[in-house]
Amino acid sequence: MNAESTTPAPETGKGADATPVPEDNLVTTLHSLALADGPLDYTATAGTVVLREEPEGEEYGRATAYAELFSVSYVASAPAPGGSEAARPVVFAFNGGPGASTVWLHLGLLGPRRVDAGDAGSPAAPPHRLLDNDETILRHADLVVVDAMTTGYSRPVPGQKPDRHHGLAADRDLIASFVIDWLTRNQRWTSPIYLAGESYGTTRASAVAAHLMDRYYVAVAGIALVSPVLDFGTIRFTEGNDRPYVHYLPTYAAIAHAHGKHEERLLQDVVDEAEAFAEQEYPALLAAGLRLSPEQKLEAAARIGSLIGVDPDWVERADLRVEHQAYLAELLRDQGLVAGRIDGRFTAPAGDGNAATMETDPSIDQLAPAYTATINQYLRRELDFTSDVVYEIMSARVHPWSYKDFEGRAVEVASDLARLLRKSPHTRVLVSHGYHDAATPFHASEHVLAQLAIPREDFAERIRIEYYEAGHMMYCHEPSRLALSQHLAEFVGAAEPEMVD
Repeated sequence: MNAESTTPAPETGKGADATPVPEDNLVTTLHSLALADGPLDYTATAGTVVLREEPEGEEYGRATAYAELFSVSYVASAPAPGGSEAARPVVFAFNGGPGASTVWLHLGLLGPRRVDAGDAGSPAAPPHRLLDNDETILRHADLVVVDAMTTGYSRPVPGQKPDRHHGLAADRDLIASFVIDWLTRNQRWTSPIYLAGESYGTTRASAVAAHLMDRYYVAVAGIALVSPVLDFGTIRFTEGNDRPYVHYLPTYAAIAHAHGKHEERLLQDVVDEAEAFAEQEYPALLAAGLRLSPEQKLEAAARIGSLIGVDPDWVERADLRVEHQAYLAELLRDQGLVAGRIDGRFTAPAGDGNAATMETDPSIDQLAPAYTATINQYLRRELDFTSDVVYEIMSARVHPWSYKDFEGRAVEVASDLARLLRKSPHTRVLVSHGYHDAATPFHASEHVLAQLAIPREDFAERIRIEYYEAGHMMYCHEPSRLALSQHLAEFVGAAEPEMVD
């Protein structure tokens, strides 16, 4: 591995107390990944780039620095199909939160190195280690993983405040500006562009893709939505909103299956039964409310309890409305355990056996330490990038997160996604759901996608939906990681330009 610093000499303003002029801080290293079909040589460029904007008013036309975003760019050294670098796709990836860095997709799924984090029932013990990722998306496309403001090493420039970027619209504009900046710096404007997001990163990806088209006339070739949330009204448990209770029920049934509550039944059969109930009978039962007789309510509670693996009396006392954190505390209460929210297959001892909701999320608790240790070691030891600030894996400092454009209505980007698909006829979407994901339930996503304001044939031909027997970060489950990697390879590879003789 060779390293080359691309950090320019520091500049300062006039006077002894002047604020230093922000500059890029990038380091490029050379690497090679040994694959069965031969070596994959690539460069990795890690560090912060300074983004500049044109302010309105008298200063219009004079770009001023406002943000320093951290990213790692992986570019394969081999010629692209067709013989030119410009023909090779570029995938821009980010996680969500809000407040999550992109370490999860970076080291969990997409990058040329991946963390050995373990899985439900067998989380990895320290010392934590990285493995070569033979399934890296770099085999098929160049990769840029970028951290949103106040996550990773991304920060505002000196003199600026980060909270201006802590909101859906501002975050969307910031990431879109980064994409434009990267394409320009690297002369990759004619490359097929893909966005890949996970969790709130799917909200971000849909908004960014639409903004790229609306503002810059940049049409992305595809959007990969991993554990998506496109309409927060489908998953937020708020007074008077029954939609989350309906959409979470199939996920509860899948988690119950994972913990042996549906003995000798196939997961798919359990999910199919739960979805049929959620789509047909359950909404009518909730809508009936006080019009249900005591006998009807008890019968409904028995049906729900059987599907999701809990005592029907508990369901009846909850008025047939089972909130997700309450469910994860209740499911294995008789065993003294709580189930995971990010991945319901994970468990941990309950701190309070009578707690109404889960105390903490065992899936995050058991996976995050491996990611934290390895990203800090990897950036310094293999990519030669160092910083004096903390690499923020998950930061609460982004809150409160602004949704000011959605006052009086649910936060949603389904309309953004639909508008993009109507405007850009070649954009495709890959949707990846984990059955055991109690953060962004798959049935909610199914419902939103089915209601997109696009032609029926576009829904069938341009949106591909896949499912995995794991949770939100389904790539911690090895069979799911391999399957998702293959689906991503097919998704990106399908857009590569055809060879012309």
